[in-house]
Amino acid sequence: MAQATPKGFRLHIGLFGRRNVGKSSLLNAIVRQQVSIVSEHAGTTTDPVEKPMELLPVGPVLFIDTAGIDDEGALGEMRIDKTHQTLDRVDLGVIVTDGDWGAFETKLLDELKHRDVPVIAIFNKTDITKPSAETLNNLSDSKIPVVQTAAVNQIGILDFRQALLDDAPADFIDSPAIVGDLVGPGQTAVLVVPIDKEAPKGRLILPQVQTIRDLLDSDAMCVVAKERELRAAIENLKQLPKLVVTDSQAFLKVAADTPSEVPMTSFSILFSRFKGDLATQTLGAMAVEKLQPGDEVLIAEACSHHPIGEDIGRVKIPRWLTQYVGGKLNFTTVQGQDFPEDLSPYKLVIHCGACMWNRRTMLNRLLKCRQAGIPITNYGLVIAYSLGIFKRALQPFPAALEAYNQNL
Repeated sequence: MAQATPKGFRLHIGLFGRRNVGKSSLLNAIVRQQVSIVSEHAGTTTDPVEKPMELLPVGPVLFIDTAGIDDEGALGEMRIDKTHQTLDRVDLGVIVTDGDWGAFETKLLDELKHRDVPVIAIFNKTDITKPSAETLNNLSDSKIPVVQTAAVNQIGILDFRQALLDDAPADFIDSPAIVGDLVGPGQTAVLVVPIDKEAPKGRLILPQVQTIRDLLDSDAMCVVAKERELRAAIENLKQLPKLVVTDSQAFLKVAADTPSEVPMTSFSILFSRFKGDLATQTLGAMAVEKLQPGDEVLIAEACSHHPIGEDIGRVKIPRWLTQYVGGKLNFTTVQGQDFPEDLSPYKLVIHCGACMWNRRTMLNRLLKCRQAGIPITNYGLVIAYSLGIFKRALQPFPAALEAYNQNL
Protein backbone atom coordinates (compact mmCIF):
# COMPACT_ATOMS: atom_id res chain seq x y z
CA MET A 1 0.00 0.00 0.00
CA ALA A 2 1.37 3.44 -0.88
CA GLN A 3 2.32 5.60 2.07
CA ALA A 4 1.26 9.24 2.43
CA THR A 5 3.90 11.96 2.23
CA PRO A 6 5.36 12.47 5.74
CA LYS A 7 4.08 15.55 7.54
CA GLY A 8 7.58 17.01 7.76
CA PHE A 9 7.82 17.13 3.94
CA ARG A 10 4.60 19.13 3.54
CA LEU A 11 4.20 22.89 3.18
CA HIS A 12 2.55 23.96 6.47
CA ILE A 13 -0.22 26.54 5.98
CA GLY A 14 -1.71 28.02 9.17
CA LEU A 15 -5.15 29.66 9.42
CA PHE A 16 -5.18 32.32 12.16
CA GLY A 17 -7.67 34.90 13.38
CA ARG A 18 -10.27 35.80 15.96
CA ARG A 19 -13.10 33.46 16.94
CA ASN A 20 -15.98 32.96 14.54
CA VAL A 21 -14.43 34.76 11.55
CA GLY A 22 -14.79 31.65 9.39
CA LYS A 23 -11.38 29.96 9.57
CA SER A 24 -12.96 26.51 9.71
CA SER A 25 -15.36 27.32 6.88
CA LEU A 26 -12.41 28.48 4.80
CA LEU A 27 -10.52 25.23 5.47
CA ASN A 28 -13.56 23.13 4.58
CA ALA A 29 -14.01 25.11 1.36
CA ILE A 30 -10.41 24.82 0.17
CA VAL A 31 -10.13 21.07 0.87
CA ARG A 32 -13.75 20.41 -0.22
CA GLN A 33 -14.41 18.32 2.87
CA GLN A 34 -16.05 18.82 6.25
CA VAL A 35 -12.75 18.75 8.15
CA SER A 36 -13.43 21.33 10.88
CA ILE A 37 -16.67 21.72 12.81
CA VAL A 38 -18.46 24.91 11.80
CA SER A 39 -20.82 26.62 14.24
CA GLU A 40 -22.27 30.05 14.83
CA HIS A 41 -20.99 29.78 18.40
CA ALA A 42 -17.55 31.30 18.94
CA GLY A 43 -14.71 29.06 20.10
CA THR A 44 -15.78 25.85 18.34
CA THR A 45 -12.20 25.01 17.30
CA THR A 46 -10.15 23.94 20.33
CA ASP A 47 -6.91 22.12 19.47
CA PRO A 48 -5.40 22.85 16.03
CA VAL A 49 -7.05 20.77 13.30
CA GLU A 50 -4.69 19.41 10.61
CA LYS A 51 -5.65 18.40 7.09
CA PRO A 52 -3.12 17.14 4.52
CA MET A 53 -3.87 17.48 0.82
CA GLU A 54 -2.20 17.85 -2.57
CA LEU A 55 -2.12 21.47 -3.74
CA LEU A 56 -0.79 21.24 -7.29
CA PRO A 57 1.61 22.38 -8.61
CA VAL A 58 3.17 23.05 -5.16
CA GLY A 59 2.61 19.45 -4.05
CA PRO A 60 1.81 18.06 -0.59
CA VAL A 61 0.63 20.63 1.96
CA LEU A 62 -0.72 20.56 5.51
CA PHE A 63 -3.48 23.00 6.49
CA ILE A 64 -3.68 23.84 10.20
CA ASP A 65 -6.90 25.40 11.52
CA THR A 66 -6.29 27.10 14.88
CA ALA A 67 -8.38 28.33 17.79
CA GLY A 68 -9.38 31.98 17.87
CA ILE A 69 -6.57 34.23 19.08
CA ASP A 70 -9.12 36.21 21.14
CA ASP A 71 -10.35 33.17 23.13
CA GLU A 72 -11.29 33.79 26.76
CA GLY A 73 -10.91 32.21 30.19
CA ALA A 74 -8.36 29.71 31.50
CA LEU A 75 -9.20 27.17 28.80
CA GLY A 76 -9.05 29.92 26.21
CA GLU A 77 -5.51 30.80 27.30
CA MET A 78 -4.48 27.19 26.77
CA ARG A 79 -6.00 27.26 23.28
CA ILE A 80 -4.16 30.49 22.50
CA ASP A 81 -0.90 28.88 23.65
CA LYS A 82 -1.52 26.06 21.15
CA THR A 83 -2.14 28.65 18.44
CA HIS A 84 1.14 30.39 19.26
CA GLN A 85 2.96 27.07 19.01
CA THR A 86 1.50 26.70 15.53
CA LEU A 87 3.00 30.06 14.55
CA ASP A 88 6.43 28.48 15.01
CA ARG A 89 5.86 25.71 12.47
CA VAL A 90 4.00 27.30 9.56
CA ASP A 91 5.66 28.07 6.23
CA LEU A 92 2.78 30.28 5.11
CA GLY A 93 0.38 32.22 7.35
CA VAL A 94 -3.23 33.06 6.49
CA ILE A 95 -4.85 35.74 8.68
CA VAL A 96 -8.64 35.55 8.45
CA THR A 97 -10.99 38.35 9.48
CA ASP A 98 -14.65 39.08 8.83
CA GLY A 99 -14.48 42.76 7.95
CA ASP A 100 -12.40 44.40 10.67
CA TRP A 101 -8.61 44.60 10.77
CA GLY A 102 -7.71 45.52 14.29
CA ALA A 103 -5.25 44.84 17.09
CA PHE A 104 -5.56 41.04 16.94
CA GLU A 105 -4.85 40.89 13.21
CA THR A 106 -1.99 43.39 13.45
CA LYS A 107 -0.38 41.40 16.27
CA LEU A 108 -0.65 38.18 14.25
CA LEU A 109 0.88 39.91 11.24
CA ASP A 110 3.77 41.21 13.36
CA GLU A 111 4.42 37.74 14.85
CA LEU A 112 4.48 36.08 11.44
CA LYS A 113 6.72 38.81 10.00
CA HIS A 114 9.06 38.37 12.98
CA ARG A 115 9.40 34.72 11.94
CA ASP A 116 9.94 35.76 8.30
CA VAL A 117 6.79 33.86 7.27
CA PRO A 118 4.88 35.07 4.18
CA VAL A 119 1.29 36.15 4.92
CA ILE A 120 -2.01 36.25 3.06
CA ALA A 121 -4.90 38.37 4.40
CA ILE A 122 -8.38 36.89 3.95
CA PHE A 123 -11.47 39.06 4.38
CA ASN A 124 -14.23 36.49 4.85
CA LYS A 125 -18.01 36.91 4.94
CA THR A 126 -17.80 39.67 2.31
CA ASP A 127 -21.37 38.86 1.34
CA ILE A 128 -22.23 40.55 4.66
CA THR A 129 -19.43 43.08 5.29
CA LYS A 130 -16.81 44.55 2.97
CA PRO A 131 -13.37 45.72 4.14
CA SER A 132 -12.74 49.46 3.99
CA ALA A 133 -10.72 51.00 1.18
CA GLU A 134 -8.27 52.36 3.78
CA THR A 135 -7.63 48.86 5.19
CA LEU A 136 -7.08 47.42 1.71
CA ASN A 137 -4.70 50.26 0.80
CA ASN A 138 -2.70 49.80 4.01
CA LEU A 139 -2.25 46.09 3.36
CA SER A 140 -1.35 46.75 -0.27
CA ASP A 141 1.29 49.26 0.84
CA SER A 142 2.69 46.55 3.14
CA LYS A 143 2.85 44.09 0.21
CA ILE A 144 0.34 41.75 1.90
CA PRO A 145 -1.79 39.82 -0.64
CA VAL A 146 -5.52 40.23 0.01
CA VAL A 147 -8.34 37.87 -0.92
CA GLN A 148 -12.05 38.50 -0.31
CA THR A 149 -14.18 35.42 0.31
CA ALA A 150 -17.55 34.16 1.48
CA ALA A 151 -16.37 30.66 2.32
CA VAL A 152 -19.74 29.09 3.11
CA ASN A 153 -20.89 30.02 -0.42
CA GLN A 154 -17.56 29.04 -2.10
CA ILE A 155 -17.05 32.66 -3.16
CA GLY A 156 -13.40 33.64 -3.65
CA ILE A 157 -12.02 30.13 -2.95
CA LEU A 158 -10.30 29.89 -6.32
CA ASP A 159 -8.67 33.28 -5.64
CA PHE A 160 -7.54 31.96 -2.25
CA ARG A 161 -6.06 28.87 -3.89
CA GLN A 162 -4.16 31.02 -6.39
CA ALA A 163 -2.81 33.22 -3.59
CA LEU A 164 -1.49 30.11 -1.83
CA LEU A 165 0.29 29.06 -5.02
CA ASP A 166 1.69 32.54 -5.62
CA ASP A 167 3.02 33.00 -2.09
CA ALA A 168 4.43 29.55 -1.30
CA PRO A 169 7.94 30.35 -0.01
CA ALA A 170 10.75 29.61 -2.44
CA ASP A 171 12.91 28.12 0.33
CA PHE A 172 10.32 25.34 0.72
CA ILE A 173 10.33 24.47 -2.96
CA ASP A 174 14.15 24.69 -3.13
CA SER A 175 14.89 23.04 0.22
CA PRO A 176 18.25 21.25 0.55
CA ALA A 177 18.61 17.57 -0.27
CA ILE A 178 19.14 15.03 2.49
CA VAL A 179 22.13 13.29 0.95
CA GLY A 180 21.78 12.99 -2.82
CA ASP A 181 24.01 15.97 -3.56
CA LEU A 182 26.79 14.42 -1.48
CA VAL A 183 26.75 11.17 -3.45
CA GLY A 184 25.76 11.95 -7.02
CA PRO A 185 24.20 9.99 -9.89
CA GLY A 186 25.62 6.54 -10.41
CA GLN A 187 27.56 6.61 -7.14
CA THR A 188 27.04 4.44 -4.06
CA ALA A 189 26.41 5.23 -0.40
CA VAL A 190 26.61 2.65 2.37
CA LEU A 191 23.99 3.12 5.08
CA VAL A 192 24.73 1.56 8.45
CA VAL A 193 21.51 0.61 10.21
CA PRO A 194 21.87 -1.04 13.62
CA ILE A 195 18.98 -3.29 14.59
CA ASP A 196 18.49 -2.73 18.31
CA LYS A 197 15.62 -2.35 20.77
CA GLU A 198 14.70 1.09 19.40
CA ALA A 199 14.39 -0.16 15.83
CA PRO A 200 10.65 -0.71 15.11
CA LYS A 201 9.90 -4.36 14.40
CA GLY A 202 9.62 -5.02 10.68
CA ARG A 203 10.48 -1.43 9.74
CA LEU A 204 13.28 1.10 9.44
CA ILE A 205 13.10 4.43 11.26
CA LEU A 206 12.00 7.49 9.31
CA PRO A 207 15.42 9.15 8.69
CA GLN A 208 16.73 5.91 7.19
CA VAL A 209 13.72 5.51 4.89
CA GLN A 210 13.86 9.14 3.79
CA THR A 211 17.61 8.92 3.11
CA ILE A 212 17.11 5.85 0.91
CA ARG A 213 14.36 7.61 -1.03
CA ASP A 214 16.50 10.74 -1.47
CA LEU A 215 19.34 8.64 -2.90
CA LEU A 216 16.95 6.97 -5.35
CA ASP A 217 15.54 10.36 -6.37
CA SER A 218 19.13 11.50 -7.03
CA ASP A 219 19.86 8.47 -9.26
CA ALA A 220 22.35 7.21 -6.69
CA MET A 221 22.60 3.71 -5.23
CA CYS A 222 22.78 2.50 -1.66
CA VAL A 223 23.89 -0.56 0.24
CA VAL A 224 22.26 -1.09 3.64
CA ALA A 225 24.10 -3.08 6.30
CA LYS A 226 24.30 -3.48 10.05
CA GLU A 227 27.40 -2.18 11.79
CA ARG A 228 28.90 -5.68 12.10
CA GLU A 229 28.65 -6.20 8.34
CA LEU A 230 29.99 -2.79 7.27
CA ARG A 231 33.55 -3.93 6.58
CA ALA A 232 32.34 -6.84 4.43
CA ALA A 233 29.87 -4.60 2.60
CA ILE A 234 32.64 -2.19 1.59
CA GLU A 235 34.97 -5.04 0.58
CA ASN A 236 32.26 -6.50 -1.65
CA LEU A 237 32.03 -3.29 -3.70
CA LYS A 238 34.17 -2.99 -6.83
CA GLN A 239 35.03 0.59 -5.85
CA LEU A 240 34.92 2.50 -2.60
CA PRO A 241 31.57 4.13 -1.75
CA LYS A 242 31.16 7.85 -2.10
CA LEU A 243 29.82 8.15 1.45
CA VAL A 244 29.11 6.09 4.57
CA VAL A 245 26.18 7.16 6.75
CA THR A 246 25.62 5.59 10.16
CA ASP A 247 23.26 5.72 13.06
CA SER A 248 25.06 7.99 15.53
CA GLN A 249 25.05 5.32 18.22
CA ALA A 250 27.44 3.19 16.12
CA PHE A 251 29.83 6.06 15.36
CA LEU A 252 32.98 4.60 16.89
CA LYS A 253 32.78 1.17 15.23
CA VAL A 254 31.79 2.66 11.88
CA ALA A 255 34.63 5.19 12.05
CA ALA A 256 37.05 2.35 12.70
CA ASP A 257 35.74 0.18 9.85
CA THR A 258 35.38 2.91 7.21
CA PRO A 259 38.52 3.60 5.12
CA SER A 260 39.95 7.02 5.96
CA GLU A 261 39.58 8.20 2.35
CA VAL A 262 35.81 7.59 2.45
CA PRO A 263 33.74 10.44 3.95
CA MET A 264 31.57 9.35 6.88
CA THR A 265 28.76 11.01 8.82
CA SER A 266 25.47 10.14 10.55
CA PHE A 267 21.79 10.31 9.72
CA SER A 268 21.31 12.84 12.50
CA ILE A 269 23.95 15.17 11.08
CA LEU A 270 22.42 14.88 7.62
CA PHE A 271 19.12 16.00 9.14
CA SER A 272 20.80 18.88 10.93
CA ARG A 273 21.53 20.26 7.47
CA PHE A 274 18.23 19.16 5.91
CA LYS A 275 15.93 20.42 8.65
CA GLY A 276 17.91 23.27 10.14
CA ASP A 277 21.31 24.96 9.94
CA LEU A 278 24.34 22.69 10.15
CA ALA A 279 26.86 25.49 10.68
CA THR A 280 24.92 26.87 13.66
CA GLN A 281 24.60 23.46 15.26
CA THR A 282 28.25 22.67 14.54
CA LEU A 283 29.29 25.72 16.56
CA GLY A 284 26.76 24.70 19.20
CA ALA A 285 28.51 21.37 19.68
CA MET A 286 31.73 23.23 20.46
CA ALA A 287 30.03 24.63 23.58
CA VAL A 288 30.61 21.20 25.12
CA GLU A 289 34.15 22.44 25.89
CA LYS A 290 32.70 25.10 28.21
CA LEU A 291 30.41 22.76 30.16
CA GLN A 292 31.15 22.39 33.85
CA PRO A 293 29.84 19.83 36.34
CA GLY A 294 26.47 21.01 37.64
CA ASP A 295 25.50 22.85 34.42
CA GLU A 296 21.97 22.52 33.05
CA VAL A 297 21.53 20.87 29.61
CA LEU A 298 18.24 20.68 27.70
CA ILE A 299 17.49 17.62 25.55
CA ALA A 300 14.73 18.32 22.99
CA GLU A 301 12.95 15.56 21.08
CA ALA A 302 10.59 16.32 18.20
CA CYS A 303 8.53 13.16 18.60
CA SER A 304 7.02 11.51 21.65
CA HIS A 305 7.99 7.94 22.43
CA HIS A 306 8.28 5.68 25.43
CA PRO A 307 11.96 5.57 26.38
CA ILE A 308 13.70 2.22 26.71
CA GLY A 309 16.65 1.21 28.86
CA GLU A 310 19.38 2.57 26.55
CA ASP A 311 17.46 5.54 25.18
CA ILE A 312 19.73 7.78 23.12
CA GLY A 313 18.53 11.11 24.51
CA ARG A 314 17.98 10.11 28.13
CA VAL A 315 20.80 7.62 28.70
CA LYS A 316 23.53 7.47 26.08
CA ILE A 317 24.09 11.17 25.36
CA PRO A 318 24.05 12.07 29.09
CA ARG A 319 26.51 9.24 29.74
CA TRP A 320 28.93 10.30 26.99
CA LEU A 321 28.75 13.98 27.95
CA THR A 322 29.23 13.24 31.64
CA GLN A 323 32.33 11.23 30.80
CA TYR A 324 33.65 14.02 28.58
CA VAL A 325 33.03 16.79 31.13
CA GLY A 326 34.26 14.69 34.03
CA GLY A 327 31.35 15.41 36.35
CA LYS A 328 27.59 15.27 36.74
CA LEU A 329 25.46 17.45 34.48
CA ASN A 330 21.76 18.18 35.05
CA PHE A 331 19.65 17.10 32.09
CA THR A 332 16.06 18.16 31.33
CA THR A 333 14.12 16.45 28.52
CA VAL A 334 11.20 17.96 26.57
CA GLN A 335 9.16 16.35 23.80
CA GLY A 336 7.04 17.43 20.86
CA GLN A 337 6.01 21.09 20.74
CA ASP A 338 6.97 21.65 24.39
CA PHE A 339 9.94 24.01 24.60
CA PRO A 340 10.83 26.38 27.45
CA GLU A 341 10.05 30.06 26.95
CA ASP A 342 12.97 30.87 29.24
CA LEU A 343 16.18 29.23 28.04
CA SER A 344 18.47 31.17 30.35
CA PRO A 345 19.04 28.31 32.86
CA TYR A 346 20.63 26.13 30.17
CA LYS A 347 24.22 26.12 29.00
CA LEU A 348 23.42 23.96 25.95
CA VAL A 349 20.40 22.69 24.01
CA ILE A 350 20.77 19.32 22.26
CA HIS A 351 18.08 18.61 19.66
CA CYS A 352 17.17 15.45 17.79
CA GLY A 353 17.29 15.41 14.00
CA ALA A 354 13.64 16.60 13.78
CA CYS A 355 12.77 14.06 11.08
CA MET A 356 9.07 14.34 11.99
CA TRP A 357 8.97 18.13 11.57
CA ASN A 358 9.03 20.59 8.72
CA ARG A 359 12.15 22.74 8.35
CA ARG A 360 10.42 25.93 9.50
CA THR A 361 9.78 24.53 12.98
CA MET A 362 13.43 23.65 13.46
CA LEU A 363 14.63 27.00 12.11
CA ASN A 364 12.40 28.78 14.63
CA ARG A 365 13.90 26.72 17.46
CA LEU A 366 17.37 27.73 16.28
CA LEU A 367 16.23 31.35 16.16
CA LYS A 368 14.89 31.23 19.72
CA CYS A 369 18.18 29.84 20.99
CA ARG A 370 20.17 32.44 19.04
CA GLN A 371 18.04 35.27 20.46
CA ALA A 372 18.55 33.88 23.97
CA GLY A 373 22.28 33.50 23.43
CA ILE A 374 22.13 29.75 24.16
CA PRO A 375 24.13 27.36 21.93
CA ILE A 376 22.13 24.59 20.26
CA THR A 377 23.42 21.45 18.59
CA ASN A 378 22.01 18.08 17.55
CA TYR A 379 22.30 14.47 18.65
CA GLY A 380 24.74 13.31 15.98
CA LEU A 381 27.00 16.34 16.32
CA VAL A 382 27.27 16.19 20.10
CA ILE A 383 27.88 12.43 20.01
CA ALA A 384 30.66 12.83 17.45
CA TYR A 385 32.19 15.63 19.51
CA SER A 386 32.08 13.76 22.80
CA LEU A 387 33.57 10.64 21.16
CA GLY A 388 36.45 12.58 19.58
CA ILE A 389 35.52 12.05 15.92
CA PHE A 390 33.98 15.45 15.21
CA LYS A 391 36.15 16.44 12.24
CA ARG A 392 35.68 13.01 10.68
CA ALA A 393 31.89 13.33 10.93
CA LEU A 394 32.02 16.80 9.33
CA GLN A 395 34.22 15.68 6.44
CA PRO A 396 31.34 15.62 3.89
CA PHE A 397 30.38 19.24 4.75
CA PRO A 398 33.17 21.73 3.86
CA ALA A 399 31.29 24.83 5.07
CA ALA A 400 30.54 23.32 8.50
CA LEU A 401 34.12 22.03 8.79
CA GLU A 402 35.45 25.50 7.95
CA ALA A 403 33.19 27.06 10.61
CA TYR A 404 34.57 24.60 13.12
CA ASN A 405 38.19 25.25 12.17
CA GLN A 406 37.72 29.03 12.32
CA ASN A 407 36.33 28.82 15.85
CA LEU A 408 38.90 26.50 17.39
